[in-house]
Amino acid sequence: MNRRHFLSGVLAVALVGCTSTDTESSPSTAETYSAALQPVSGSVGNPIRLKYGYEPDNIGDLYLPDNNATSLPVVVMIHGGGWQENLNLSYFQKMSTAIANEGIAVWNVEYRRGPNNWANTLTDVDDATEALATVVQDAAGGRLDLDRVHVAGHSAGGQLAAWVAARHLMPVDAPGAEPKIKPRSATIMAGVLDMKRAATLGRDKFVPEFLGGMPNQVPGRYKIASPIEYLPLDIPLTALHGDADQTVSVNQSRAYVAAATEAGSTDTELVVLHGAGHGAFLDPKDLAWATALSTISGRAQTLL
Repeated sequence: MNRRHFLSGVLAVALVGCTSTDTESSPSTAETYSAALQPVSGSVGNPIRLKYGYEPDNIGDLYLPDNNATSLPVVVMIHGGGWQENLNLSYFQKMSTAIANEGIAVWNVEYRRGPNNWANTLTDVDDATEALATVVQDAAGGRLDLDRVHVAGHSAGGQLAAWVAARHLMPVDAPGAEPKIKPRSATIMAGVLDMKRAATLGRDKFVPEFLGGMPNQVPGRYKIASPIEYLPLDIPLTALHGDADQTVSVNQSRAYVAAATEAGSTDTELVVLHGAGHGAFLDPKDLAWATALSTISGRAQTLL
């Protein structure tokens, strides 16, 4: 049984933009799929569209910096949008280009989305990340340094990025366990990091819609999908959050970093941006954008 079918099967039986009122303080396709490259038009960064699987949403855009470096760090970008279908990977097009301009390769990925589609979503972000070793590396001409992989995401994509960063900590029989590609650091922008908290204290309607129920109805799904369940984290993670966020409460990041620190995580930090709202990380004119760009590029460039 290949990795993709195993992951989908276990997810099936095991068990963002998100509105928040949280006020409490405190055959693997990645291994076997081969497809012709599909160049796409774009600005600086020359994105190449690739398929990492057989589903229509199993695509990503590879941005390669305009330099002659033979060993490039790479950032996996995972977009948000409440795990819904109305937003796609164009969400991170501008930031992907900006990161590539810093001399870093970027793999901006798409994934299956929609209500109660959590199993496919997790399968896809796992497969997309594993594809760095196959179709993405081939398209990059072997230039990617797979020992210097960074993962970043915003909102619902922040949950997915943090999940990708921690999936190697899962038991060997759990979905996504024992990945070949292990990110060396993560940047999470306004992420949903404690999904149980979001659905209860935060009254977030998108989380139970994504997971197919409330925590008391499908507790196994919450345990699998929620990044706060995988602590201590053994790689650096920076949580960026605006204190004026009315979509995902800043307490999501505060609670996660507090729990990670208490658990003994390697290097987990919180950066709270005063006055920044949820969409500030997508606005190139906003300080939140600049902070995210410098954090992502800084982490990627300095990975040992």
